[in-house]
Amino acid sequence: MQEELIRLEKLVKHYRVGAEIVRALRGIDLSIYRNEYLALMGPSGSGKSTLMNVLGCLDTPTSGTYILNGKDVSKLVDNELAEIRNREIGFVFQTFNLLPRSTALDNVALPLIYDGQSKTDRNKRALEVLNQVGLSDRTHHKPNELSGGQRQRVALARALVNRPSIILADEPTGNLDSKTSIEIMGLFQEIHAAGNTIILVTHEEDIALHAHRIVRLMDGEISSDEVNKDIRKVELKLQES
Repeated sequence: MQEELIRLEKLVKHYRVGAEIVRALRGIDLSIYRNEYLALMGPSGSGKSTLMNVLGCLDTPTSGTYILNGKDVSKLVDNELAEIRNREIGFVFQTFNLLPRSTALDNVALPLIYDGQSKTDRNKRALEVLNQVGLSDRTHHKPNELSGGQRQRVALARALVNRPSIILADEPTGNLDSKTSIEIMGLFQEIHAAGNTIILVTHEEDIALHAHRIVRLMDGEISSDEVNKDIRKVELKLQES
């Protein structure tokens, strides 16, 4: 039996923009299981970015329940949410979000500073994950000395360093060429195979097809939630490349 990692019940999010109320999420019910690889899709205005922000504990719902790893996080205050983010969620963004004057090693080790670990322990763990993403020979390079694909690998290593419950990837190939995108998606496949739960937010169909399950949003509601029947074809294509 699959172990439930995330449960959303009747999740609602409203924003006020001037005099207007924007109903971004309209009662989302969703379960995500441990070691799932799920893509979250939808056009602009569908609510996928809002849902990603709630899942990533970057925002709180207007009403409804969000259970993460057995804990109700829907009513936590900002400093409690920050603690959950650092412990439970590894973020990978389209724009990499690396510190430009810091080395790859220091960028990856950064979340462990907030965790109170010693520099020796931080660097040891950072080296482990840099090796995992194939960058053990780039540890002392700064972001401007790395290619786009290498920068995204550093960002992925940073997301993994705290051994989070979830890797939340927002358009992770948006700034990469097609060849590098395939390499990065292959890396996500390896990370999933190693036991990580991945939530991939994308508007690109070919990127979403790397996930095992695809949830589509429309007008703040889930329009479809389906197993990806083409995943084996995508995996074989990755192996050939």
